[in-house]
Amino acid sequence: MPKFQQLEKKINIKFKNITFLENAFIHRSYLNEHKNFRLPSNERLEFLGDSVLSLITSVYLFKNFPYLKEGDYTEIKSAIVKTDSLAASAKKIELNLYLLLSKGEEKSGGRINKNMLADCFEALIGAIFLDSSFETAYEFVVKFLFDNSLEELIKNEDYLSPKSRLQELIQGKYKTTPQYKILEQTGPEHKRTFKVGVYFGGKKLGIGTALSKKEAEEEAAKKAFANLKNL
Repeated sequence: MPKFQQLEKKINIKFKNITFLENAFIHRSYLNEHKNFRLPSNERLEFLGDSVLSLITSVYLFKNFPYLKEGDYTEIKSAIVKTDSLAASAKKIELNLYLLLSKGEEKSGGRINKNMLADCFEALIGAIFLDSSFETAYEFVVKFLFDNSLEELIKNEDYLSPKSRLQELIQGKYKTTPQYKILEQTGPEHKRTFKVGVYFGGKKLGIGTALSKKEAEEEAAKKAFANLKNL
């Protein structure tokens, strides 16, 4: 197992039970090559960390941004805890150095894989929560995930999804909302592809295609901004 003293120093948390910390870095692929390894994969810790992170984000927004609406909280939460943000924070504290991966994952760039890094960051939150307390996990997240980026995100309203921004723009100017229509559904039930169009005033503003209706709507809204000048 890797030595964790440097990481503990970097995050300023000394683990009472180092096993929790070790467990946060075990990718399931590693266990395929080490069948009798003494610890399980980090997936359970990741599940716990995801829930703890959700509560931390809710508490932080509630305490520090009382003027925002419930809908804003939801949008901000989705924006700050997305894979890219978590992976960037994981890189910042070099969690990739401690990951235990299979040889195959190692060769295919597992240490820079955003999903693996994001999962590892959440597993670390779970480990901190179990070993210490909610308060310690809260301080860790505020320092290494929120940093100044959350304030900037809120100040610039970067948390708004394309669909939300399009609705705000059209509603503010025309006192009505754009309409979304499913144009096509293809593929088997378990892997359906949706093609969605967004319309306003009888005009088609954009089309989006994705593996879920929601993602297709977001893609259509994103493309709609280029056509707003034609309204």
